Amino acid sequence: MKTNDIRITLPASKSMSNRWLMINHLTGSHFRINKLSTSDDTKLLRRLLTQLEEKTSNVYYCDNAGSVARFLMPLLAITPGHHVLTGDPRLCERPMAPLITALRQLGLRVECTENEGFLPVHIQGGTPTRRTVSVDPLLSSQFVSSLLLVAPRMPEGISLTMTQRPTSRPYIEMTCDALRQSGIEVRRSSNGRTYYVNHYEGKPKPSVITIERDWSAASYFYTMALLRPDLRIRLLGLQFDSCQGDSAADRFFRLMGVTSTEVRSPYRAAGRSITVTGGGEHAKLVQFNCIDCPDLVPTFAVAAAATGIRTVLKGVSNIALKESDRMQAISTELQRMGGKVSSSNDELHILPSKIHPTEPVHTYGDHRIAMAFAPLRLLFPDIVIEAPEVVGKSFPEFWEQFALVEQNVH
Repeated sequence: MKTNDIRITLPASKSMSNRWLMINHLTGSHFRINKLSTSDDTKLLRRLLTQLEEKTSNVYYCDNAGSVARFLMPLLAITPGHHVLTGDPRLCERPMAPLITALRQLGLRVECTENEGFLPVHIQGGTPTRRTVSVDPLLSSQFVSSLLLVAPRMPEGISLTMTQRPTSRPYIEMTCDALRQSGIEVRRSSNGRTYYVNHYEGKPKPSVITIERDWSAASYFYTMALLRPDLRIRLLGLQFDSCQGDSAADRFFRLMGVTSTEVRSPYRAAGRSITVTGGGEHAKLVQFNCIDCPDLVPTFAVAAAATGIRTVLKGVSNIALKESDRMQAISTELQRMGGKVSSSNDELHILPSKIHPTEPVHTYGDHRIAMAFAPLRLLFPDIVIEAPEVVGKSFPEFWEQFALVEQNVH
């Protein structure tokens, strides 16, 4: 059946891809991974894992990829030898202290060579002397995920207790689901604060893993549907029943008046997609807690400013610690367009206004800032997004897919 849907091909989930690359390394490549992400971050992690296997260098340079650095640090800490983990200047400003502290609690040797709690670090790989560890997950859930991923290769496994509510908890659960799929038992305490993973001696049964389409990437096309209700956009391969925390995008945009429907192909068992259209009724005041989906804050903020819908985004305290200071980037760029924005430590308020972009949008070297502001071109065709190539970090094909939408507008 033919439709007039704009058919968008989303990238594979970077978060899922990177977890399965780690598991594959730790289990001896027992899994065939279909639809691996083509993002710069996934390519980087793959290259650094190959470097570790082949021992071509003991310096691991992670660019500005926080997840790559955090996933590698515990792995290097249990791998015999001397290792240096570092990255670009922005990565060396991003917090690593909770993970470094946790590794030291386990008896592993991690030394900060410039500023305590930050990269670069020198690691002398060895064997953990303890099994029990506590971790502060408020700044990033990746501190927890990285330790859980390597726990099966620790002699006694791990008992990991979170000292407070984590940011992005669904991504910890994504890690646990991947471990369970690979045959490793992960248990959680009744209060949800402690995870238990035992040492794993066996070899998992080889199988094929297919990576889901990326919900973070989907969020930008939800914004496009919101801004142009005359369009109907089909997001190929996307599904509602996802373990990705950023599937929260659907709940937010429903409040903004976007209708979404899952479509199943009658010809293919796995042929699922989601069609989105704007123009529905929206709440007068949209309030949304982003603690489980902080990467979506730029998307939500721009969507709110462009539509003039008063919006309060909560649980945003850690977005200043991402690839850029996203709190500052969002506020600065929207205010330059005439938007009304106010913020506190944990809330971002977008007040009704009419934006008029007249200057190029600065992207601050941040892929999510570039993609969050890009949909404004559907309303303001002359707007310029500086350094458009930064989208390669998570969605290299973004501009190609965006062009499919643009050509139906202009």
